[in-house]
Amino acid sequence: MARGLVIAAPSSGSGKTLTTLSLLSLLREKGVAVAGCKAGPDYIDPEFHAAATAKPCFNLDIWSMRPESLVALAARQAARADLLIVEGVMGLFDGVPGLDRHRNGSSAQLARQLGLPILLVINAKGQGATAGAVIEGLVRHDPGVRVAGVIFNNVGSAMHREILRDAAAAAGVPVFGYLPHVSALRVPSRHLGLVQAREMTALKDFLAAARASFADAFDLDAIVAAAAELPAASSPFEPLLAPPGQRIALADDAAFAFTYPFHREAWALAGAEIMPFSPLNDEAPRADADAVFLPGGYPELYAGKLAGNQRFLGGLRQAATRRAFVYGECGGYMTLGTYLTDAAGERHQMAGLLPVETSFAARKLHLGYRAARQLAATPFGGAGAVLRGHEFHYATILKEGDAPALFTAEDARGRDLGAVGRRVGSVMGSFMHLIDRVAD
Repeated sequence: MARGLVIAAPSSGSGKTLTTLSLLSLLREKGVAVAGCKAGPDYIDPEFHAAATAKPCFNLDIWSMRPESLVALAARQAARADLLIVEGVMGLFDGVPGLDRHRNGSSAQLARQLGLPILLVINAKGQGATAGAVIEGLVRHDPGVRVAGVIFNNVGSAMHREILRDAAAAAGVPVFGYLPHVSALRVPSRHLGLVQAREMTALKDFLAAARASFADAFDLDAIVAAAAELPAASSPFEPLLAPPGQRIALADDAAFAFTYPFHREAWALAGAEIMPFSPLNDEAPRADADAVFLPGGYPELYAGKLAGNQRFLGGLRQAATRRAFVYGECGGYMTLGTYLTDAAGERHQMAGLLPVETSFAARKLHLGYRAARQLAATPFGGAGAVLRGHEFHYATILKEGDAPALFTAEDARGRDLGAVGRRVGSVMGSFMHLIDRVAD
């Protein structure tokens, strides 16, 4: 039976991702069969996990997923490996604002539900003995969460290391690593997080540099020994969302990269044929596709190129004409609309299949979990079906025409967000990224 642990921290920016990638890569090099998961709805970090392990990385999102979905996904990942490392999100107890820590979707709640221990990453820059108080506070805050050990990041001198060692000992927590600051180990970022792994031509070099920098910094044997057995799944691995078609043309390139691997894998296992195509390379969805899925990504960065790719746009229009199900999430929704204004203020014509005009020039952050009730039947469920997911973008809607809405939505605290998305015939979309169904 595979074992696992959760890597968490007191706050964002502590070094969770670098620590996780270094561990995954070092353990793989050592011959440990290791796989990664990412807490929360993040699309970008899992690509780096996959590069470090040569295995797909699944998200485990405790707010959006049914408990049985969560356990089934963890078990599916565990079947690929002997050790499962789950990278947490934000600070250990951070989650949905306003909800208590037992239902706020935090890393702590995820660890508690899966029965996994926490490996803390503490950014030690600028602190010494105080780190012990931070560790002790996190350990005591929730007795249901077990902290197995700590890794100190940005450790300076030998004296600094001794101070941190004594601080952890006073808090009763073993130290599993002291990571020095390595200025070269930085991943470039943009408005939605890190630059995508597929866009980093030197990613193999980055991982090699991380292994070289931290080869002697971790106690790998202690980390492996600290992992706990994962719970067995009570139900088989199956789609969280029904496949949108039997033959699914899936946009997949740097502009449309935000697809969850667990959706793709489960749809394929359910018998659907996944047919990737690249809008950036002016590829059209296959003519025999009965569903076309445009996921989110960065179409706002490539709007001019997409507007000129008439084979791609014409293929979308032809799919709509033959009544294939054409669905767009976030960036895909923007692309199905009429016009998209880029960051420079230039307006580009899109597919024109939905009466929606969007702008990346007038930026406003839209972020949060969403519960959506379908107003009409779709391949994902009948009218009234409830789906959960999230929204994360900076685009604004300039115009949204009279076409019927697709969903009514609430945020994670149950506050009404009104009607969202649009549908015209078999073409539908919204800014939400769908994760799981709650009620059919």
